[in-house]
Amino acid sequence: MADYQTTLAEVFEVHRSRLRRIAYRMLGSTMDADDAVQEAWLHLSRSDSEAVENIGAWLTTVVSRICLDMLRSRGRNLGEPWSEDSPNHPLQTEGLQDPEDEALLAESVGTALMVVLDRLTPGERVSFVLHDLFGVSFPEIARLLQRSEGATRQLASRARRTVRGAVSEDPIDQVRQWDLVAAFLSASRAGNFRALLMLLDPEVVLRADAQAVQMGAAGLVSGAPEVAQTFLGRARGAAMAVIDGFAGAVWAPQGTPLVVFIFSMAQEKVSAIDVIADRDHVQRLHVRIGTV
Repeated sequence: MADYQTTLAEVFEVHRSRLRRIAYRMLGSTMDADDAVQEAWLHLSRSDSEAVENIGAWLTTVVSRICLDMLRSRGRNLGEPWSEDSPNHPLQTEGLQDPEDEALLAESVGTALMVVLDRLTPGERVSFVLHDLFGVSFPEIARLLQRSEGATRQLASRARRTVRGAVSEDPIDQVRQWDLVAAFLSASRAGNFRALLMLLDPEVVLRADAQAVQMGAAGLVSGAPEVAQTFLGRARGAAMAVIDGFAGAVWAPQGTPLVVFIFSMAQEKVSAIDVIADRDHVQRLHVRIGTV
């Protein structure tokens, strides 16, 4: 029995890296991803694995189901005013073409993808990550989501439109980005509520990842007055930075970025601020402090 468990553990280790990548893309948190992968191992160790024909595919399904449950347990998705599981969820009918030519779209939009994924419903996120990033077929995803293949394709299509829209919405030049972030930080430090309001889109959203929340950040704040109040008199330790080519801010004691503030902009106003403290995520960002 011990030898069998050892062999099973070795088999699992072959797939661990891929499972962790899948879980991280779905959950946006290394801690949650590690928890999901560990739970997948427990499922495997307690199962009749000898009856499983394709361990890799089986583990992908298991870790995806665990991630889906974790996403749903977080409650209402940040990017939608209603739950994806609601019977009134309006599955759209456009975009039903075979999206194979859209495969790996996410890889082309860079690190900002992790921010955009937080706007998707659980079903959209699972469909998009599994199909567009990891090549899982729609019939397999449909079985996982307990939906029809057509509905699953719609979820991925709608997610893809969200990603495309987020990376192309109203781009402004880097100098204007820099000026806008600099004005925001200045107003924040000065406690100038009115100036902050003028810089924020009325529907602006402030989002923080799990690690930032543990450090004291609010998980989700919506609306210009609420976001302005959150930053009032703060940001004293933040420094201007260029993050993956876009103007932003960082908290970088002793020159090492620990918390990154990613600003989304539309119509020359700040439309979203994402606070990222997850160490792995921050380390993957290309950060130049104090330059434009």
